Amino acid sequence: SCRPVQGFCFPLLTLSGRRPYASEVDQIGSKAVLITGCDSGFGFSLAKGFLSSADKGEAGSQELDNMKSERMRTLQLNVCSSQEMERAVEHLGASLKDPQKGLWGLVNNAGISTFGEVEFTSMETYKEVAEVNLWGTIRTTKAFLPLIRRAKGRVVNISSMMGRMGSPARSSYCITKFGVEAFSDCLRYEMRPQGVKVCLVEPGNFIGATNLYTPERIKAIAEKMWKELPETVRKDYGRQYLDEQITKMESYCNSGSPDTSPVINSITHALTSPSPYTRYHPMDYYWWLRVQIMTHLPAAVSDRIYIY
Repeated sequence: SCRPVQGFCFPLLTLSGRRPYASEVDQIGSKAVLITGCDSGFGFSLAKGFLSSADKGEAGSQELDNMKSERMRTLQLNVCSSQEMERAVEHLGASLKDPQKGLWGLVNNAGISTFGEVEFTSMETYKEVAEVNLWGTIRTTKAFLPLIRRAKGRVVNISSMMGRMGSPARSSYCITKFGVEAFSDCLRYEMRPQGVKVCLVEPGNFIGATNLYTPERIKAIAEKMWKELPETVRKDYGRQYLDEQITKMESYCNSGSPDTSPVINSITHALTSPSPYTRYHPMDYYWWLRVQIMTHLPAAVSDRIYIY
């Protein structure tokens, strides 16, 4: 029910100081940054943006390879594999001009998503989503942290507004992003004495830009869930209930922003600003307000407004 786990990394992107927050960003020169999950979505847009190329938000590593830029290297990496992670660390160390100076930035962007209520979601799905979104983030960070620490650089973790608030039918995704939030906070406390800054980017609804879901994919996930449900659950809920959930999910996906630039600007600022923010909230006003209400007001109030 989830996308493949493959991610693409871009260890030698040169940051030359883009200016989404012009008054706060200083020129930092040429530094190496590793980005995971660059075959599509935010990672792909970020890689192309750093190369000052047109941003389409779709396609994969082949197009990036075809640019034949001296400032970029690509390699295929499964963030769920410790063996591939070790090879990636060795490859990056050999690619850096001066490994003793370390790696300036790591952007943990690789991720997958699915939907389904708790009774509809298999344990295999819970484990699969967590293996990429949570354990993949932790595994990648631990592997490259010595190089980041050597450079006194940046770790930028891509979380979600779903890492700050729960949502019906999204438990498998929410728990991984809540975990990324906790991991990032703990890492930030530990790394401050080391001179490493840790930032969280919490995008709102950008499904329209990331291609995480299409109507065909939503139906495929739902059909797979239905077939795997215990007979008791199927009888208790009924097929009409599932069809209603499919309609709700399609409506949610259609409401997503097709423009990734707020997220890309946030990541760029986190990598280049001398004083990056702890958290970035690239989202439209509706979702920003909803996050504030869900996280600051009593649950009895926020639940009544948004859930029931």
